[in-house]
Amino acid sequence: MTPYSISARRPLPAFGSLLLLALCGCQPATTTTATADSQPGQTPAASTTQQTGGDISLWPAMQPAIPAKAELEARLEKILSAMTLEQKIAQMIQPEIRDITVADMRKYGFGSYLNGGGSFPDGNKQATPQDWIKLAEAMYQASIDASEDGSTIPTFWGTDAVHGHNNVIGATLFPHNIGLGAARDENLIEQIAHATAREVMVTGIDWVFAPTVAVVRDDRWGRSYEGYSEDPEIVRSYAGAIVRGLQGATTDADFLGNERVVSTVKHFLGDGGTEGGIDQGDNIASEADLVRLHAQGYVGGLAAGAQTVMASFNSWHGVKNHGNPYLLTDVLKTKMGFDGLVVGDWNGHGQIPGCSNENCAQAAKAGLDVYMVPTAAWKPLYENLIAQTKAGEIPQSRIDDAVRRILRVKLRAGLFDKPSPANRPLSGKTELIGSAEHRAIAAQAVQKSLVLLKNNNILPLSPKQKVLVTGIGADNIGMQSGGWTITWQGTGNQNSDFPGGSSIYSGIQQQVQAAGGSVELSTDGSYQQKPDVAIVVYGEQPYAEGNGDIDNLEYQRGNKTDLAMLKKLKADGIKVVSLFISGRPLWTNPEINQSDAFVAIWLPGSEGAAIAPVLFQSADGKVQQDFHGKLSFSWPQSPNQHKVNRGDDNYQPLYPYGYGLTYKDKTDTAASALSEEITDTTANLPAMALFNRDVKAPWQLVLQSGKQTAPVSSSQQTLGAVKIRSFDYQVQEDARELVFSPASGSDSSPQSSGIALISNFPRDLRAYREQPSVLSLTLKRDSDIQGAVSVAMACGGEGCSATQDISKALTAMPAGSWQQLHLSLECFAKQGVDFAQVSNVFSLQSTGALTLSFHQLHIQPVAKLGAGAVVLGCE
Repeated sequence: MTPYSISARRPLPAFGSLLLLALCGCQPATTTTATADSQPGQTPAASTTQQTGGDISLWPAMQPAIPAKAELEARLEKILSAMTLEQKIAQMIQPEIRDITVADMRKYGFGSYLNGGGSFPDGNKQATPQDWIKLAEAMYQASIDASEDGSTIPTFWGTDAVHGHNNVIGATLFPHNIGLGAARDENLIEQIAHATAREVMVTGIDWVFAPTVAVVRDDRWGRSYEGYSEDPEIVRSYAGAIVRGLQGATTDADFLGNERVVSTVKHFLGDGGTEGGIDQGDNIASEADLVRLHAQGYVGGLAAGAQTVMASFNSWHGVKNHGNPYLLTDVLKTKMGFDGLVVGDWNGHGQIPGCSNENCAQAAKAGLDVYMVPTAAWKPLYENLIAQTKAGEIPQSRIDDAVRRILRVKLRAGLFDKPSPANRPLSGKTELIGSAEHRAIAAQAVQKSLVLLKNNNILPLSPKQKVLVTGIGADNIGMQSGGWTITWQGTGNQNSDFPGGSSIYSGIQQQVQAAGGSVELSTDGSYQQKPDVAIVVYGEQPYAEGNGDIDNLEYQRGNKTDLAMLKKLKADGIKVVSLFISGRPLWTNPEINQSDAFVAIWLPGSEGAAIAPVLFQSADGKVQQDFHGKLSFSWPQSPNQHKVNRGDDNYQPLYPYGYGLTYKDKTDTAASALSEEITDTTANLPAMALFNRDVKAPWQLVLQSGKQTAPVSSSQQTLGAVKIRSFDYQVQEDARELVFSPASGSDSSPQSSGIALISNFPRDLRAYREQPSVLSLTLKRDSDIQGAVSVAMACGGEGCSATQDISKALTAMPAGSWQQLHLSLECFAKQGVDFAQVSNVFSLQSTGALTLSFHQLHIQPVAKLGAGAVVLGCE
């Protein structure tokens, strides 16, 4: 099976063998219980755990959007009263389709299950709607089969349909949320959600993990495109519209009916406001700002009747949200009146201090109702939760409250009364998947999302010209659709994976040829016949959470191939229209300067052909479709303007929130070029601590011995040939001793063992390559060197690693004395390390016996080294 990341929800590429290890293995911590036992009309008991914040008066007082119905609640209580503890815990477990079988469902009766991004029935990317229905039907029938678990409670299937039914081949893919935010059309948003619900129901799935209501405050975040806006106003209104589109209005007869699915407002809370834009990081907003900015999507979504809320990976002032009873219980369930269920994110419970993926009572006590637990961790987690409840560590009342909420959602959704997935009204109606009606809605969304940032009186174009369509995104449906497209990261796709979809080029070709013009396609700016105009389609490659995090907003930083193409076209005397594909605003001043027109097209999805009518006149010279989109994210005026949000003090973006030209706007063609000067911020670049008394986030320490690997989770630990021990050097436990023992393989050749500092997602460390920098190690050698000792760095792909032998340098060090070694990052770069995506920032390996201690590990500019410091050469 493909290795999984630590907390990412989907499989990782090849480097994952180390990433698999960093499952939280922290020491047990004491946590006070938060009770959430509630009957209809009652509020859960407030948490007694001390938490950051705690001014509950700041939060909106809300009532459940759906009034309690006595008949439903009585039915719920009757079911609950007949359940065993084992059946109740099974309702709280949500495994992934790669990790369970139909037989497992029959044996345990899981309350729900999911497919992650890039996960398909039978592992087949080309799975048909019938394949999805077949699995849904089999799981459903197993769940209501009481022969083994004694339960007939129906399960339900959750999926990340975040811009259409994006896991299914042939589905309509709508623009990602950042584009929808620019469209400013709440009614259109509701239509998109309803179309999505219909396509999801065709495949027998009941539950959609959408909408994302993150308010994005730092555009370096790799999930920025999942947010509608930097401003809570749009997010709040859109949240309600999406929920109504997915579930139906609470007052309508078709609420959670045959064309509707259960929605999930996510991720609770503050995921768009983490420090540095780091995914799964720490949000340090005040409680007032948490309410004012980050909670507004939940106000809109809950008021519309959202039945589930997903907890967020991030922390608030250092407290992981999955284990925060103040937020989950006191705020969400009590003050905001939420009576549905709270589901975790992909093994998010395992990130709580004191927890692992397999063992986490704290999350249930904090208010988590459903554990999303992919991988084989579901079974020990299930067993541990049973044991912890029997032992009184988790109150029975908390378990009953969680299951009560799960059953309430299922009853409201009609799961006990609807036919099985294969027999529902929309099931198997494959003509709805990518239907003309749904694609027309998507095309309208594409056109409304386009934001015209510059137009030197060149648009709209005459279709009777010689047109060159070029750039890597010109004929690339996968690139224009972005992340969360068939696969998790949106990579590995080709146009044939999008039957019924259209590329940007295809729409332009149709427009131009129909009017008598000519069109030529290339990817690199080349052409056979000199064109009158070049439409250049370029931008970000697809990415999803974690992998999309960057530390600077400069487009193509250090590798400006697209700018070079634009310059060449301009040098040839060709007019240039730039169509910029991106999941966030980026600093593109040089590219804008080389363009006669510049359009932010975001991530338009499968209907790329819809762009052409906006760019081109009709054959008789009339405007077909004017630009409509307005920025819902401010556009930066420098690469380092990471946080530029409407309402900020000293608000000075390049293009402000709400900006967007139309054909009615006159353009000053004599306007001066945008500044291309980049302020050098590396002069004050601080040292980045990797280890200083302890491992620094986001890095995690793992042991490696031969092919074995394991996370370091205690002060003394052994794995095969390597042992690590904490000890006191200057202060308590601020150093680590490594003892390497000889190890040989079956052929008696030496095998390396050692340690590594890894991250669950690649990290952007390019700032430390933009001026001379070093990896600084404070070491103490306590034995002779008896084998090769090396330091390595690596990134995700093949050929993206480098090793430097430090055996001679260690031998030259006096034994028993703390010394510093400085290794030039240039040496690692020359061997192929891409500092834009470092996943393994430091590993130390030895093939022979060795005792070596380390005290501090840093990456720092050479300029910060003390006088007399020597940097090792690359040889």
